[in-house]
Amino acid sequence: MKIELQVLGSALRSIAEEMGAVLVRSSFSANIKERRDCSTALFDERGRMIAQAEHIPVHLGALPDAVAAVRAQDPAPDDVFILNDPYAGGTHLPDITLISRTAVGFAATRAHHADVGAGEPGSLPAGSRRLDEEGVVIPPTRLDHATLDALTARMRNPDERRGDVRAQLAANRLASRRLDDLCRRRGRRLVVAAMNELHDYAERRVRTAIAALPDGRYEARDVLEAVGAELELRAAVTIDGDELEIDFTGTARQHDGNLNCPLAVTRSACYFVVRCLTDPDAPASGGAFAPVTVRAPEGSLVNARPPAAVAAGNVETSSRIADVVFLAFGEAIEVPAQGQGTMNNLTLGNDRFTYYETIGGGQGACPDADGPSAVHVAMSNTLSTPTEALELGYPIRVERHALRLGSRGAGLHRGGDGVVRELRALEPCRLSVLSERRRRAPQGRKGGEPGVPGRNLLNGAELAAKVTRDLEPGDVVRIDTPGGGGYGPPS
Repeated sequence: MKIELQVLGSALRSIAEEMGAVLVRSSFSANIKERRDCSTALFDERGRMIAQAEHIPVHLGALPDAVAAVRAQDPAPDDVFILNDPYAGGTHLPDITLISRTAVGFAATRAHHADVGAGEPGSLPAGSRRLDEEGVVIPPTRLDHATLDALTARMRNPDERRGDVRAQLAANRLASRRLDDLCRRRGRRLVVAAMNELHDYAERRVRTAIAALPDGRYEARDVLEAVGAELELRAAVTIDGDELEIDFTGTARQHDGNLNCPLAVTRSACYFVVRCLTDPDAPASGGAFAPVTVRAPEGSLVNARPPAAVAAGNVETSSRIADVVFLAFGEAIEVPAQGQGTMNNLTLGNDRFTYYETIGGGQGACPDADGPSAVHVAMSNTLSTPTEALELGYPIRVERHALRLGSRGAGLHRGGDGVVRELRALEPCRLSVLSERRRRAPQGRKGGEPGVPGRNLLNGAELAAKVTRDLEPGDVVRIDTPGGGGYGPPS
């Protein structure tokens, strides 16, 4: 019986992975098709996440909140819901989620859309202060043709937006067909039993790994580079037997900018760290996070309340949350040196096109190995847009994409090097950059040296970490991403 349940569990995981493949291959925008900035998952009738494709960590803890928001609407069997409201199960507005019923629960897809109708192309403005400045806010809403047309009409490139939503819808429908077939072949009762076992199995594995950690309370702090100020994050990790709590009491209040996080994003970052440090090979199921409690003061930077802007919270604050939680765990166990700690968000666009990318960088060295260079890891985990696809689809030329040699932190084990990325605008457009680790470098560990902070430049002149500018044809934007910190004193 246990073998049969394991086989069914593998079938469920494969359905989630196939959903992701359908979404990527059917999408229109480079951000989903090339960079794979999307996630897919299956949930049971109780709204527990059973299986998630191995895509974007920042979606890991947020999708269950989206399913809970839809379950509260009492969806009918044929209903499909769409949402992006960060205060009703979303993360930030460009991440649009579709949730539909299946024979044994729910299917969910989430994808970062290249525009959702903000005042700035790309809908990641550097200077937003309220959520409604960041685009069209979609509470959990039943999706039909009229609703889709009405929503996409308020966004740039509505045909591309509509195509990407339909790609998500295709992935949801595939999940429904695959689960119907699985229930027909194996019986619904056995499939439900397999879902329960997959959830419980992940929980057992992570509880066992937590129990091997030293009990105690471990604290750390770090800061975010807000415009004109620094915002403090505090985290306290308490390990007690086979459970742990992560408490953000003392973290700065939500601010008058867009570095705020909804609680779902904060949970995602915490779950990512716990998974890395306990049992990375445990199934990507909600059971893996049942032993973890996250506490964050309401109205704080990591549990913001509406109408706070959140565009950078999902991408930049989530990265810093991961950093500070790693630091706290580092008081008890070995952890890597700090990596770049930013997604280096770059958006270019006008009324004709919108292009968005994140840029990889150097990661921190480990106790037994150098850090990798020029990679998207941590809360991003996306790919780089191929130069050929970028230049074919957009009025942008890639002038340079290379390692930022010398940016790694020295040490017994060296950090990874960052990236130099230069893009030339070929027609008038707007530029928005959301980045971190420009004033404060990624730190080394156990005597290792810090990596080199990042830089943003326009035609050779320094730009701020968070900035929006007009570009003319021929202007060149250069992003130098941070290097990772080293581990151990240099020999």
